[in-house]
Amino acid sequence: MKSNKKYVVRSLAVALLALGWLAQTTAPIMAQQPQPGQDKGMSRSKVERKNRAPVSKDVLHVKLPKAFEATLDNGLTVLILEDHRFPVVNVNLNISGAGPILEPADKPGLANITAQMLREGTKTRNSRKIAEDVDKLGATLFATSGFGSAATTVTASGLSDNFDQWFALLTDVLLNPSFPADEFTKLKARLKTGLIQQRTQPGFLAEERFRRAIYGSHPAATYSTTVAALDALTPEMLAAWHREHYVPQNAILGIAGDVKAAAVISNLKQWLGDWKKTDYKENLPANPTPATNGKIYLIDRPNSVQSTITMGNIAIDRRSPDYVPVVVMNSIVGGGASARLFLNLREEKGYTYGVYSNFVALKYPGPWSAGGDVRTEVTEGAMTEFIKELNRIRDEQVPAAELEEQKRSIVANFALSLESPAQLLNYEILRKIYGLPKDYWDTYPSKVMAFTDEDVQSVARQYVNPQTQQVVVVGDAKKIKGILEKFGKVEVFDAEGKPAVSGTN
Repeated sequence: MKSNKKYVVRSLAVALLALGWLAQTTAPIMAQQPQPGQDKGMSRSKVERKNRAPVSKDVLHVKLPKAFEATLDNGLTVLILEDHRFPVVNVNLNISGAGPILEPADKPGLANITAQMLREGTKTRNSRKIAEDVDKLGATLFATSGFGSAATTVTASGLSDNFDQWFALLTDVLLNPSFPADEFTKLKARLKTGLIQQRTQPGFLAEERFRRAIYGSHPAATYSTTVAALDALTPEMLAAWHREHYVPQNAILGIAGDVKAAAVISNLKQWLGDWKKTDYKENLPANPTPATNGKIYLIDRPNSVQSTITMGNIAIDRRSPDYVPVVVMNSIVGGGASARLFLNLREEKGYTYGVYSNFVALKYPGPWSAGGDVRTEVTEGAMTEFIKELNRIRDEQVPAAELEEQKRSIVANFALSLESPAQLLNYEILRKIYGLPKDYWDTYPSKVMAFTDEDVQSVARQYVNPQTQQVVVVGDAKKIKGILEKFGKVEVFDAEGKPAVSGTN
């Protein structure tokens, strides 16, 4: 019976790993798809809000489990959260100073391509062998370094009964990449195909121009590599980047799951003993500053049946004392399907399948932005309603019932996230990266609930201003350029990001 029980639990753990990965990979895609029953005519769903959310009136009080923390001799910070409910372990390695924000301006993509190449070969394994070993062990192993980030992240997960085996594979990939020329050639060919495909996507075109508009000369303005940059990169450049930037003193290794902290620390000293400390320190560029004059950028996409709208400006970094009130303000304006933008432009006007707002807060200030896809023929109406909602959050105090509902929604979502050991680990890593207090997440719900309508209006007036917003619209210039000119001077670009030739639109 014990043997069968262990088999069942192990099988369940494998299923949970698979489902977790599926949820991570499909959720963003599903969120963009029309829901059943919707048609191209945008029939409205006529939501009736009862204001009867099933949330307790009591403020959530939590005391999150604190990670066991240690620093190895090489300077690596280790955070371990024990959770023995399932025989599963999650690993998250954050290497600060190894992200694209620090790469040379003439080598866009160097950091991310280095991360992607980690799985393509080591001194003792080729690409196929790595893939086979990952599958055989029932594990996952990924590395990424997205544009705008200051870090490279290596993540892995698997079962606790073979943790030492798949962690050894992670260690080999991390410390001994060989950057084989044949695999690099294949990767560059795939990336070049991707560069062509992404320029057919309005979302990419909007984000690329938006980043250039808000960040200017800051490195975060770069959103993609180029064919020329890919051609110039060599395996030797990747190896040099890895050698200089993948260093333990700037890294945080988080481990959560069915492990014993003392045993793991003892093993890490052996497993990562060859990872040597250096003198390299993360040195971020000067912070970007908000634009002071509003501008409108139109990317011409002939025959497009929709306009993709993005508007915003630089707001805060993650350490800002305004972070939590901006979370609340953003939730009210466009944080979900119960927010003002969605209810206005979708539920009331029927302009779109969905519009939202969002903000990015990292080690440097990122933007607060709002946007979505609307039908070409309602571009003017949508622009008018976007501006109306931006002015409304600045000029009018939020009604008490609406504020209470949104705050409780934030707290409820936070409470649900605490069920995931991987998310608890992420919270600990974030706290460490940004130097937040040890009780930061324990007090997060009460901080959210403490903010008033005056607090929300204050941050809205500071970070949401239609007069200084950078507006990017991707659509058919022949149909919408004249419309956009009602809102300000319009600069037109083609899908390659170049200024459009005069007289073509």
